Amino acid sequence: MAAKPEKVIDLALQGGGSHGAFTWGVLDRLLEDDRIGIEGVSGASAGAMNAVALADGMARGGPAGARAALERFWAATAEAARFSPIQRSPVDVMLGRWGLDTSPGYLLFDQLSRLVSPYDINLLDINPLRDLVRKAIDFDRVNDPAGLKVFLTATNVRTGRPKIFRQPQITADTVMASACLPFLFKAVEIDGEAYWDGGYMGNPALFPLVDETDARDIVIVQINPFSRPDVPKTARDIQDRLNEITFNASLLKELRSLVFLWEIIYHEKLEREAYRDARMHAIFDEDTMLALGVSSKMNAEWAFLTHLRDRGRAAADRWLAAHYDNLGVRSTMDLSWVMEESLKPAHLAEDADRTYPDHRAP
Repeated sequence: MAAKPEKVIDLALQGGGSHGAFTWGVLDRLLEDDRIGIEGVSGASAGAMNAVALADGMARGGPAGARAALERFWAATAEAARFSPIQRSPVDVMLGRWGLDTSPGYLLFDQLSRLVSPYDINLLDINPLRDLVRKAIDFDRVNDPAGLKVFLTATNVRTGRPKIFRQPQITADTVMASACLPFLFKAVEIDGEAYWDGGYMGNPALFPLVDETDARDIVIVQINPFSRPDVPKTARDIQDRLNEITFNASLLKELRSLVFLWEIIYHEKLEREAYRDARMHAIFDEDTMLALGVSSKMNAEWAFLTHLRDRGRAAADRWLAAHYDNLGVRSTMDLSWVMEESLKPAHLAEDADRTYPDHRAP
């Protein structure tokens, strides 16, 4: 019988196309550590795909099965991309650049997506990724009530509100709804509602993990940098930065809401244990992600995916070494900055630097 893990966590997985392979690496390293158990996982877009591969593999064969399922999924992604017209140019290959900014196929595709709708040029709604997900993932296992709790975020096109899909609703269609970029694919219709990429409204959604699981440590795997040191000046850099800001906005709002609630709960001595005891953590590699442009999110070469996997493993390894002992004790994610230029609880008006000190790592 396997030993019971010492620490149980929830995972919050950001989306970001091929950059989701970084998350694969993080998960691979965490699954390797038998001191850690996973109760719930929330994901959007590529994070949703990692989430269902993780849940499928865990139901199939525990942590070892999950590691194998994640590798199979990303290997299948690379294999499906081998014959895509969107490939790195010889110049980028020669210079060791992972982006597609000089790829003729990518540049044509990028321009077309700005000029015409997928409803005009993709009449049959062809999406190779949907076929890949259906083939790679066993959704009966994902929806096993004894397995991981899975929450996938999509954006309701008509209302603009987030939609959280839970078991037993998790299907290939809900995954594709969570990963539906509106400039590339038709909205995914589920039960009469249309959905776009979940990253717009929850990248990833945190509140289901707080409300619906018993684990009180939430580990965000972040692949979209919050900040950059330089002001973008070229058209491409401006587009890249707008993409990052857009896909981080919902996460920042949720983090602000959590800090706001923490402060009110502590100040008023309210009994909201799920929020009182929530501890936030983040695994990321700022140097790696700052060096990558948005175009590389469409680069699915195996060499690039395994490069990101290895960076993710290394980041998780560093995080475990530095913060494992803090799990179950305190947050290791400094959230003091998220309330800057934002609404603060009234009692903080003259005490703006005090932000949830009881949970801040020393």
